Amino acid sequence: MNDRPVDRVRVLTPSGMLGAGWDEATIERGLELGIDVITIDGGSTDSGPSYLGGSRPKTTAKAVARDLRSLLKAAARADVPLIVGSCGTSGTDNGVDWVAGIAADVMSEEGLNLRVARIYSEQSAGDLKEALGEGRIHPLPPLGELDAETLESCTHIVGLMGHEPIVEALEAGAQVVLAGRATDTAVAAAYPLMKGMPAGPTWHAAKIVECGGQATSNPRTGGVYTVIDHAGFTIQPLDPAAACTPTLVAAHMLYETVNPFLLREPDGTLDVRDATYTALDDRTVRVEGSRFDVADQHTIKLEGARVTGYETLSFSAIRDPLILRDIDAWAGLMHTVLRDRVRQTLGLEEHEYAFDLRLYGHNAVLGHLEPDSGPPREVGVMLLVNAPDQATATAVAKVANPLMLHLPTPSMDYLPSLAFASSPAEVERGAAYEFVLNHVVDSVTPTAMFRLEIGEPTDA
Repeated sequence: MNDRPVDRVRVLTPSGMLGAGWDEATIERGLELGIDVITIDGGSTDSGPSYLGGSRPKTTAKAVARDLRSLLKAAARADVPLIVGSCGTSGTDNGVDWVAGIAADVMSEEGLNLRVARIYSEQSAGDLKEALGEGRIHPLPPLGELDAETLESCTHIVGLMGHEPIVEALEAGAQVVLAGRATDTAVAAAYPLMKGMPAGPTWHAAKIVECGGQATSNPRTGGVYTVIDHAGFTIQPLDPAAACTPTLVAAHMLYETVNPFLLREPDGTLDVRDATYTALDDRTVRVEGSRFDVADQHTIKLEGARVTGYETLSFSAIRDPLILRDIDAWAGLMHTVLRDRVRQTLGLEEHEYAFDLRLYGHNAVLGHLEPDSGPPREVGVMLLVNAPDQATATAVAKVANPLMLHLPTPSMDYLPSLAFASSPAEVERGAAYEFVLNHVVDSVTPTAMFRLEIGEPTDA
């Protein structure tokens, strides 16, 4: 790898997530402009705790293979590194190995010979209990102090790496870096920082490109092309028909941040309060004035999930106008009758199971905040039962079955006929999970909590 000082680093970010797909013409556009690195995020917590708790990917293997084929060929053609973060959605060790296996198959099929690094970010409860005992784990709002039992209850725990483990892999000669859980920004920041670009512009650019084309006028058409230098960065869409504007670029600092001007990373805080956004033309924006304040203590954020029980789901649809006239009263009656029948039939008290009744088309999304708009035309009723085991959850849902089909209101002199969405009506969802960690660990070193494995060029 060329270690000569550089005056700029050109970053191609094809999409906000591996497996989302893109128009191959946008990759060709990036290659024509000239690139130094390709970066893409491979995961997220946006879809809830199940992917971490069960260590399974959100994306299908065929979609990941399609995207990796495009990027591995582009990286080999341009002789630049490819960096993928949060592999397998949640960044567990299994997720890294899953993506690495797909990459190996693609490279074999395409005749590519690239050196692949795997960075593992999964943490053991035992190691973390030692850190807890040493006073090195601290809560982030809204959670309180951590206890050892919570750590032991997690099925999987990952630490969010910063740029340093990725840089370590690149400096060791990796041409493809497949990282476990990482901050979205670290994936794009690592290579420019390694090449000596200033931290302020680098972290700011990384934040803007984390979701691919979201900071453009048409986020559906692919990714972005970014050039980071010693004074700032420029950004433009890979799709010539799309545009970046100062407002669109600046607005992305509002995305998933507590403060639109400050963004905490493992080794410090990005500060964009003095940043300026200038349109260089009708589709390219120049950003300057960003700075980065290095923290006194490097920290690693933890994510952990545990099983909360097992779920069974039923879904029925209501079109009866008498029920819809006061759907809240019907839902209240459903709660009362179901509790009574579960007690009578299964001998279960309320603390031994739980259920949630969601009225889609009425207030399932906003709940009590939903504005009053009159009776709905139709409502989908989702019953979600949670119990300590699958058999109990399904038994409760089966008790609810005739109620989900025929429960009348007190004023009705007939049995209504509602409509189940599936047969059988009960859908067993398996284990349900919850996030239980929102804490940071004081790092001994920026790379100590992560494990790096680098294969030979013929060994993915």
